[in-house]
Amino acid sequence: MSEKKKLAFGKSNYILMIAGILTLIIGFIIMTLDSEQYGFGFLGLTLGPIIVFLGFIIELFAILKKPKQ
Repeated sequence: MSEKKKLAFGKSNYILMIAGILTLIIGFIIMTLDSEQYGFGFLGLTLGPIIVFLGFIIELFAILKKPKQ
């Protein structure tokens, strides 16, 4: 039992995952800030979804990145 257990991801992967989650949260908040009715303005239809998409891309990169050994 003296073996050190290794985590599935490295430290940089977890930092990227947190950054991706924060980007997703910011994107959804931006979509709710739209002042147009039913969110049909620039923030709800263009900027917010782009930010959310970038958050998912960051998450995918964080999962696929190989940790340094």
